[in-house]
Amino acid sequence: MKTFAEALEWLDGLRKFGIKPGLERMNWLLARLEHPERRLKTIHVAGTNGKGSTVQFLCQILMEAGHEVGTFMSPHVQHATDRIAVNGRPIAEETFLEIANQVRPVVEELAETEFGEATEFEVMTLIAIVYFAKKAFPDVVIFEVGLGGRLDSTNIIHPMVSIITNVHKDHTDILGETLEEIAREKAGIIKTGVTVITAAEGVGLEVIQKTAKDRRAKCYRLGQDFFYENVSSEADGERFDFKSPWSRKEKLHIRLKGEHQIKNAALALMAIEYLYFFFGLHVEMEHIQLGLLHACFPARFEEMRRKPTVVFDGAHNPEAAKQLAATVADRFSDRPIHIVFAALKNKDVKTMIANLEKVADEITFTSFLHPNAHDAETLASFSTLTNKKVVGDARNAIQQALQHASDQTVIVVTGSLYFLSEVRGDFE
Repeated sequence: MKTFAEALEWLDGLRKFGIKPGLERMNWLLARLEHPERRLKTIHVAGTNGKGSTVQFLCQILMEAGHEVGTFMSPHVQHATDRIAVNGRPIAEETFLEIANQVRPVVEELAETEFGEATEFEVMTLIAIVYFAKKAFPDVVIFEVGLGGRLDSTNIIHPMVSIITNVHKDHTDILGETLEEIAREKAGIIKTGVTVITAAEGVGLEVIQKTAKDRRAKCYRLGQDFFYENVSSEADGERFDFKSPWSRKEKLHIRLKGEHQIKNAALALMAIEYLYFFFGLHVEMEHIQLGLLHACFPARFEEMRRKPTVVFDGAHNPEAAKQLAATVADRFSDRPIHIVFAALKNKDVKTMIANLEKVADEITFTSFLHPNAHDAETLASFSTLTNKKVVGDARNAIQQALQHASDQTVIVVTGSLYFLSEVRGDFE
């Protein structure tokens, strides 16, 4: 491959092999490359929602403390290279191409074995590991789980600490129909003796605690072992105090909006404290304050424009839609709300739409360029709202919403992150 575009085309061609849970292919590939993942100090983050925000809080705090921090995340919202970054700087296209050429022969060799073809996500994970271990050499790498946990391609790392943000219903076609089944998949990232930190509740927490006990891993639970309190929501974000077994930190400020983001920040803080006390990872109070304040994440209640206000939020499953509706109600209760919505076919769109209808004065249903995207007409058929529209083209849907909005209108563009990725560039 001679160009970055050719490398992306090769990766895109692997999509036809779909999602194939299992670690056999990754273990085979990494063995052929002499296990570069063993050179890395890592943090592993799983959960239904909040993974990306938690990663950003961790990354920013560690960066403020002077650490070089690698991140592997998915999906990207802006550019394909954003998924692999060091200190927020995406991997260079020429470096991506170089590593893709290095691993391609091994990937093609794998296809001739009993394990079969690698998936696109597996190869992206492999490229990230090789980049961090052989090119960038960051102090710490934070890996975000792609799907589930137990059989996700990132689960070949042995982290310093694991985080499971929460457990809700999503990807039930792959992870299981019940919360217990889904929790077992996510708890699969827990390694023997490796501490896990979680904000899960109910059945999800029970499964995580049992798995941790079985694997002799300490489990720190939000609301039982560490806490946030004295919460106040303001125009520029959220303020709160944090308490762990080792310290109390007051008057913390995050710019990401919504109480769910405070939970994500608390998870990151607990992980930072654990790494400080048990691994000697140097972080001071001023680094925590600045890191929390500077953490930002595209398409997480991101205000893209004012007059009218335009908010992008990747609420891609029912629980995320519920959290989005709560944040909209909290911040814009006295203003007309126009939601522009598009989603993938494998999501529980009926519940997502029902949650959004609780705050919407109007909804425009649309679609986008993805092979698994719902068509706008079908989405609209699930809505009970009287004031609804169908606009098949995503950009036209947003433009029409803007044209008919007053300065007081809040336009919330939400649903699939792939949808937001397609249209977000128009607002940059």
